[in-house]
Amino acid sequence: MKQTLSRQMPRKRIILSLSAALAALPLIVHPVAADARAGGGMSMGSRGSRTYSAPPRTATAPYGATPFQQTMTPRSSPSAPYGMATRMPYGAGAAAMMGRPRHPFLSGFAGGLLGAGLFGMVFGHGMFGGGGMGGSGILGLLIQLLLVFFVVRWLIRRFTGQGGMPSGLPGLRGGNVSSAQPMNNAPAPQVALTAADYQAFQQALVNVQTAWSQQNLGALQHMATPEMVSYFSHQLTDLASRGARNVVSDVRFENGDLTESWQENGMDYATVAMRYSLIDMTTDMTGHVIDGSSTERTVVTELWTFERSSRGGTWLVSAIQQVAR
Repeated sequence: MKQTLSRQMPRKRIILSLSAALAALPLIVHPVAADARAGGGMSMGSRGSRTYSAPPRTATAPYGATPFQQTMTPRSSPSAPYGMATRMPYGAGAAAMMGRPRHPFLSGFAGGLLGAGLFGMVFGHGMFGGGGMGGSGILGLLIQLLLVFFVVRWLIRRFTGQGGMPSGLPGLRGGNVSSAQPMNNAPAPQVALTAADYQAFQQALVNVQTAWSQQNLGALQHMATPEMVSYFSHQLTDLASRGARNVVSDVRFENGDLTESWQENGMDYATVAMRYSLIDMTTDMTGHVIDGSSTERTVVTELWTFERSSRGGTWLVSAIQQVAR
């Protein structure tokens, strides 16, 4: 009996060792990414018509964002590639730089017309010749001045498409950095955000990471767009297929600022650069930590885009982008 038990013990140890090795095999073949938090350290989602436009840089994200690796938004029209400056200048000379360039015909013709008219008036011939200032000369002078005014105004509207030059773009309220309209997009109304909106963005950051850690897709459906939920679901399924689980805890918002906000097609959009810290670790099915740490905090900076109906409602996460380095 004792000899039988002694023979079975090594067999059990061998079987347990083989089972552990087989369980770990998927992790060896497909190693778990170091960034396993919600989004997996990738740039994914959609920003409406600005999906292919780089968000303006801010103090929190001074190098901007990386292009989307996953998006369901088709590229419908050419846009400026990432890396190109998309912010309008501010400060001295900003109004002149933001206005339309002067048309050479407008500068030459209008200037010559005005100069010729004033020259003739000074020497008493008027704009179209004729006598001096006697008789109805004063009335003729007023008529000529009015004609010059209307001709010049017509030329300005004809060649610039507007009655005057814009004085500047309004800044966004509530953010640390005012954003400008990207030059490759048509002007869109900006969204006036409140303190409650910024609080909602911070709370969404915590709630999304918590639901992700709990693998609660039902909760994520109330926090993110269907596109983003599909990405989250795929990532969680991929982790489970490798015998792994990502556990995120103690998420703390550190600081952030508004990148830009706008309206289109009855929807409000806001892209926010956020720096936060968290405990981010990945375990196997037995709870053994295979990546990350249960004690050391990880600091992350990402750009999150939120959307909601312009009539009001809950902000939903529509995109997460990694910062460029």
